[in-house]
Amino acid sequence: MGVPKRKTSKSKRRMRQRSQKKAIVTARACPKCGAPQLSHRVCPECGTYKGRQVLIISADE
Repeated sequence: MGVPKRKTSKSKRRMRQRSQKKAIVTARACPKCGAPQLSHRVCPECGTYKGRQVLIISADE
């Protein structure tokens, strides 16, 4: 089994951890209603995906 010969410094450890950071999820504006929407997902406000109606959203008033 491989055993480290020297202690890994804080700098080296942090450099390694920095490259494994999770990507930030970004929202974009829906082309139909302008509401923030995650990419490749149905718009929660108007229910459209790729320019066509997928979900029927009813307004509770």
